[in-house]
Amino acid sequence: MNSISVRALLVRGMLAGLVAGVAAFLVAYLLGESTVDAAISLEEAANAGHDHAEMAPVSRALQSTAGLGTGVLLYSVALGGIAALVFCFALGRIGRFTPRATAALVAGGLFLTVTLVPFLKYPANPPAVGDPDTVVKRTTLYVLMIALSVLLAAAATILGRRLAPSRGNWNASIIALASFVVAIGVAYAFLPAVNEVPADFPAGLIWQFRLASLAIQATLWAVFGLGFGVLAERLLVPSSVQKEAVQPTS
Repeated sequence: MNSISVRALLVRGMLAGLVAGVAAFLVAYLLGESTVDAAISLEEAANAGHDHAEMAPVSRALQSTAGLGTGVLLYSVALGGIAALVFCFALGRIGRFTPRATAALVAGGLFLTVTLVPFLKYPANPPAVGDPDTVVKRTTLYVLMIALSVLLAAAATILGRRLAPSRGNWNASIIALASFVVAIGVAYAFLPAVNEVPADFPAGLIWQFRLASLAIQATLWAVFGLGFGVLAERLLVPSSVQKEAVQPTS
């Protein structure tokens, strides 16, 4: 793939990331902000006597609208660019898939490795949960889990490709997937657990916040995979070929 195509795909990946960010922002605002407000209310009630409204440099209304939107969009555009580069590497190397199918596989794989696997070990918590003194430790562990997940997924992909000629694509894929699951299980077992949820914190609120967090990420990657697949196919597949693909046979 030449540098012009890579540059064009990078731009389209960032554009698809922007669109996905808008969808993720809507989900975050509609599903996530109510749980954040509830958690903050509990924190303020537990620390009665401290005026948090005066201490906050940015109002809660601005945080939940412009602040949330800016953060989500910047994050989504950056991820879109990274995912586009992963797509450039994966296209033609993971199988004879069309650009649209490859984009869907890349988006699904990144959701699995970057979001779901780390989430199952270190799930998201609302603002009122967590010891401020351990924030560096918790962040380090989470980033380490992401790195391990990505590296193990890459190793499993290589394993599957090498086994395919002798075992067949189906058996090689099953072996690679099983190896990934086992390796992730070992990582889960050896990495320290983090449980700083207060005993009196409502379990339902924790559950709602975590589901909302997962829904935001799922929306982001789903919209990105669909949108980028369309943009990539329009760039890489000539229009004449696309017309022939949809032309009804007589």
